[in-house]
Amino acid sequence: MYAFEPSEEQKMLIEVINRYAGNDLRPAAREAEEGEGFSSRLINKGWQIGILQASLPEEFGGFGERSTVTSVLAMEELAWGDASGALQVMAPGLFAVPLMLVGSEEQKLAYLPTIAAGDWTAYTAAFLEPYWDFDPMDMRLEAKKEGDKYILSGEKCYVPLADQASNMIVYAKLDGQTQGFILKGDEVGLEIKERDKLLGFNAFPLYSVSLRNVSVPTQNRLGGENGHEFTPILNSARLAMAAVGLGISRAAFEYSRDYAKEREAFGVKIAQKQAIAFMLAEMATEIEAIRLLTWEAAWMADHQKEEAEKTAYLALSGAIDMAMMITDRAVQILGGHGYIREYPVEMWMRNGRGIASLTGLAMI
Repeated sequence: MYAFEPSEEQKMLIEVINRYAGNDLRPAAREAEEGEGFSSRLINKGWQIGILQASLPEEFGGFGERSTVTSVLAMEELAWGDASGALQVMAPGLFAVPLMLVGSEEQKLAYLPTIAAGDWTAYTAAFLEPYWDFDPMDMRLEAKKEGDKYILSGEKCYVPLADQASNMIVYAKLDGQTQGFILKGDEVGLEIKERDKLLGFNAFPLYSVSLRNVSVPTQNRLGGENGHEFTPILNSARLAMAAVGLGISRAAFEYSRDYAKEREAFGVKIAQKQAIAFMLAEMATEIEAIRLLTWEAAWMADHQKEEAEKTAYLALSGAIDMAMMITDRAVQILGGHGYIREYPVEMWMRNGRGIASLTGLAMI
């Protein structure tokens, strides 16, 4: 069975990430959200912690082995600093993690050592589609086999860093199954549209993308000519966004809790008001519950892969509701201060609302 207490190595990693998240990401978050995004120096500093690299075996340029539990812990801590910054630091995982999970040996050797060895470089994946009934198991973007190549046509949305990505994985329906295809960022027929304007996650560049008869060699089908399982990739995406939800929620809870301990109304700290105290207790309980469910799903992804799909879905579903409830209550606890940009809780509420819509923007 999985442990309920992080190992000493995991605690050390969390401490390092916490310092980066608290000292670098969070102070820069508001300016990044309202401006041009995070500086490359700051993102590269987070990349140099080596979170993704520690998940790669030595033969592929890494210095560790994959642990979904460790990745969940790391993503929560990054998102506690800032969710947009966390997603950008870990964006190369959108390309590297699927390769690690289901890629062919040739594909792993071709890409993973380069990703692991260098500074942060934009790699991405085109996963979501601009339809209200989007189903990751029944995508509308189609791939058709024509001789020694596949032809891809369709639309994608919310593609991270699409304007600067050197390579991307595009997910499409092939013979009724979801499959990934490796493309160059400047592939003929691949059109990067204007940057998406959203309610939240404004510091994380997202783009709509069109594919018009894009030709992909058969060897660039993820997993090789015989393809791959899609469930491990979907599980990873769901757990990553569940961890992002945990990070946002924890940040909002801690900030509103500390505010309530300092803010006075009618001669007493508002944390002593029963209504506020009950809200804070429920917020803390919900975070602990969803964290344990996410850890369980992550442990299953490592040790009981055939049973992980259901628990990963439940973890994400719980994290979606948790993030909305906790960030909304944080705004309520701050009262009028919660609605103005001088305080971060309104930004966390907008980002928390995006967890439900943006699954597929991270892999761990």
